[in-house]
Amino acid sequence: MTRPSTVPHTSRGDEATDPSAPGPGATRRRGRPSRPGRRGVLAAFLAPSLVLFLLLVIAPIVVAGYASLYKWNGFGLPENHVGLDNYTRAFRDPTFRGDLWRGLVLIVLSLAVQLPAALGLAMLLNQPLRGRGVYRLVFFAPYVLSEVTTAVLFTLVLSPNRGLGEALSRWLGADAGAIFADPDTVLVAVFLVVSWKYFGLYMMLFLAARQGIPKELSEAATTDGASPWQAFRHVTLPLLGPTIRISVFLSVIGTIQLFDMVWVLTGGGPIHSSETMAVTMYQYGFRRFEVGYASAISIVMFVLSLVFALFYQRVVMRRDTEGAITTQGVQR
Repeated sequence: MTRPSTVPHTSRGDEATDPSAPGPGATRRRGRPSRPGRRGVLAAFLAPSLVLFLLLVIAPIVVAGYASLYKWNGFGLPENHVGLDNYTRAFRDPTFRGDLWRGLVLIVLSLAVQLPAALGLAMLLNQPLRGRGVYRLVFFAPYVLSEVTTAVLFTLVLSPNRGLGEALSRWLGADAGAIFADPDTVLVAVFLVVSWKYFGLYMMLFLAARQGIPKELSEAATTDGASPWQAFRHVTLPLLGPTIRISVFLSVIGTIQLFDMVWVLTGGGPIHSSETMAVTMYQYGFRRFEVGYASAISIVMFVLSLVFALFYQRVVMRRDTEGAITTQGVQR
């Protein structure tokens, strides 16, 4: 008799039923990182950004909120706790209430003049004009300049003893630079400079959105008998809605935070006629050393921006975000 071999023989059926044998998906599972491993990789990539966000965004907000509860000059540690007195002082201050009013005026001017003009120019430069690339470059170029450079440029240009300022003074029969010295015209002058700076940005946004609309839609509307205005009103304008809403959001938030251009142009004067909330905050914090009160103004600015952003995204931009989520869900 032959002795049976000590090495067990397994058939394919035994291999399939053997619980210790690796399954068919073992290689694929071995190649995938485990869930804890993926979480570790995500944490490693997100950690630097989160640390910077906490240090540069959250921490200053917390410190400003804490300092706003004290009467503090910025030196040493705050000790004189005054509670909400700095906030009540702000809303009783005629200068700060004027800042709110002037900010509202600039917002209305931006929404009623700047954005419609940028939209109209974008529609014009979308037409097959000769040299339209040069026109686009010329209108967009001011946005590349910093706000301080823009303010210094207009200060020099409108100087009565230099170049264009002198020519304008002779043509108008008055000092062209006086537009920044007159309390009745300084706010409009600031708005014109701000519009010159940011006009090209909104024009390019609208132009890019317009070029993303298929031409077949406008052609179909024209074929159905719609006039150019009707095609724009009922076809182009609704499709530009998301870009218009984003532009409105950027314009309002930018106006609330407006500082450096106003500071270089007018310093908030004359007689607080062009002062904004940020300029008032700077005046009290770094000129009068009332850091607690300046911190309260900064928190009011933050709350106004936050409330507007949450309300605007929740109510106005809701259809845009829901459409993006739905599209992502379909693609997945």
